[in-house]
Amino acid sequence: MDRGEAASSIREWLQSEMMEARDVEDQQATIHLHVRYPPTKRGHLFNIVIPKNRDLVLIYSVTRVDEGQQNEMTTLSNNEPQQWKDWLHETRLDLTRADLDWVLHVGGKAEGITGPLQAFNLSRPIWLDGLSQNEFMHTMRRVWLSKLSLIHRIKHHFGTGSGKPGPVDDWAKKKSRNGPRSKKTTSEPRPVDIDETGGFGRDFDPADWA
Repeated sequence: MDRGEAASSIREWLQSEMMEARDVEDQQATIHLHVRYPPTKRGHLFNIVIPKNRDLVLIYSVTRVDEGQQNEMTTLSNNEPQQWKDWLHETRLDLTRADLDWVLHVGGKAEGITGPLQAFNLSRPIWLDGLSQNEFMHTMRRVWLSKLSLIHRIKHHFGTGSGKPGPVDDWAKKKSRNGPRSKKTTSEPRPVDIDETGGFGRDFDPADWA
């Protein structure tokens, strides 16, 4: 299956599962879609990308941690630094066991203690020679259930939050680097954008996902 065939098949599979897909302009991708999964009002934003230079489809979802939950994490890290380190350690182990690729955006250190978990990106690639509807849909489900597990872990330990997305230091630094003075020319390649995200807290789902 080549990239074009894969893109057509993915659109058909999403349609058969009653999932709305919206195209994202991305010069570095054969296809880049925004999809709500599960296909309900409480679904989360998923990105489905086939990079032009890779024979794979990447499925990923980015989540921003609630401001109130971040404050609770900061309190724990200040009062019980070892407990906070243990929580992060166990979270990393659980994500690794989930057979996913993951990135945790953790705030900067203060007095040797890492800051709160500010956002996380869970992803899983499927190489095109192994792409099927079964593998594609089970990957969507695996990313979703792993994401849901981490959301519940955060809510259990740090409460429901304030309903307002918290800051993400890494994204602020990225925007600063990509400001007017450092703007790249159109001839330079750019990475696939992974900053399409919403927060979670009391309801942990944004009403508008696009």
